[in-house]
Amino acid sequence: MSAGSERIGDAGSVLPHQAAVLAAAMEAYLAFEATGRVIAWNPAAEKTFGYTRAQAYGQSVEQLIVRPQARQAGRAELATLACGLPGHTLGRRLQWSAWHGDGHEIPIEMTLTATDEPGGRVFHIFAHDITTAQRAGRFAAAEAAVARGLAEADSSAAASARVVEALGVKMGWPVTELWVVDDDRQLLTCAARHVEPGRRLRDFAVGTLEPGVALPGRVCADGAPHWIPDLATDTGSMRSRAAARIGLRVAVGVPLSTGPHVLGALCVYGDRVEDPEDTLLGLLSGLAAQIGQYVQRRRAEELAIELARTKDEFLAMVTHELRNPLAAITGTATLFNDELDELTRDDQRHYLQVMIRNAERLSVMAEDLLDLARLESGHLAINPTSTDLCEIINQALLAAAQPPGKDLTITAQLPQNLPLHADPGRLRQVADNLLSNAIKYTPTGGTITITATADDSGRTITWTVTDTGIGIPAAERPRLFRRFYRASTALDRRIPGTGLGLVIARTIIERHHGTITLADHTGPGTTFTIELPTKPQ
Repeated sequence: MSAGSERIGDAGSVLPHQAAVLAAAMEAYLAFEATGRVIAWNPAAEKTFGYTRAQAYGQSVEQLIVRPQARQAGRAELATLACGLPGHTLGRRLQWSAWHGDGHEIPIEMTLTATDEPGGRVFHIFAHDITTAQRAGRFAAAEAAVARGLAEADSSAAASARVVEALGVKMGWPVTELWVVDDDRQLLTCAARHVEPGRRLRDFAVGTLEPGVALPGRVCADGAPHWIPDLATDTGSMRSRAAARIGLRVAVGVPLSTGPHVLGALCVYGDRVEDPEDTLLGLLSGLAAQIGQYVQRRRAEELAIELARTKDEFLAMVTHELRNPLAAITGTATLFNDELDELTRDDQRHYLQVMIRNAERLSVMAEDLLDLARLESGHLAINPTSTDLCEIINQALLAAAQPPGKDLTITAQLPQNLPLHADPGRLRQVADNLLSNAIKYTPTGGTITITATADDSGRTITWTVTDTGIGIPAAERPRLFRRFYRASTALDRRIPGTGLGLVIARTIIERHHGTITLADHTGPGTTFTIELPTKPQ
């Protein structure tokens, strides 16, 4: 008999063949004396409780497998058993939460028996981990909650929120996320995220990812489930490292798909290292298929509504922003022609300036439409190089023109320089757009403030543009970055615009692996916040 294969301890008079059976048993087996000293510990016990036989042998059983808060009661139970009384555990099949060597609770089912040996009474525990069985039971409740949420939700956004909340709460996962593929922007966007109370996500909480990047991106790119047993060892992913820094340990992602088409990813994160488990992958994949069918159906419904709305907004834009300059050019040209013999040189120059100004307005609109089409199709190249954001902003400030008499106060709070790897021409386009919008929508005597700073690590720049203008109603903010959208506050005041500038700005920033958001704002005005990485991505 080899010590490595058959010897599991000194649990009384264990014959060689009995030791071999216990060593090969699927259930955890451990034995301890009346004092609580462990004298047997088989390989299944090593796997279940996280201690090797060498670590467990001779230690107190309650220190090894009893939760810290229950150890006093465990010692009292052990004293009862040592006196020959059955206590609450002897001869019974029990389910309870044991303690694992890496510091987390595990649900187990166990039986405790006792034998009288020459050296005194010995207690024997047979146990197995019931995490999978309990998880399957909880998953049934989660599936019911998800189905109810999908049935009751009045929008895909509300349905996404209900899905991640049901999974997070019912299954006890600290973080659950639902990601969807945005084909127009060639990005993944986080449709909903549920976080357990008290957990701060810090730099883990991103809103967009590129295909193939991090767990959601890998799932969507491969169209297959991914399981990361230990996020701390997934060194190739910055987001996995960020997850590990906030105490997340395991991550599982499954695709939302209908047939061969991947619509997104459902991702869950746990707080202990865990090896892949077919049962959980099967349950999550089945749920993801149900969600995928819902997302496809809801997306088709919302797309029809969106197309109708976009058509109306496009027609409104053409009516105002295209017809008005054309009417001005046509009317002025007619007057110029009719009165040519009577016009002075100054009158002729005035008419020509009116036509040139309106033609330039049409040219800008056409260029915006072409830029948007190229950016969203991926045909407009972004050519990053070493540049300086402060220089780009200062150039935009020098070129900005205020209408006569508006008397705006424009201030820039910038360091001497902010080096980054980016396309200076495209960032100048963003700076021009945000600054011209702020000037256009801020009433006479208002203020515009531009700031830009790098974080302590120097990896991220935060750039803000704040104005005291007409603002954007809270109910309309989700539509802000949609093509041709104009805020009601602008339409009511008949302020001209195409509804394309912010869409183009967002696309440029996202092509630089950054984000642009409308910050929460109290009082009049708006604040746009842009975050850009400084290094090549």
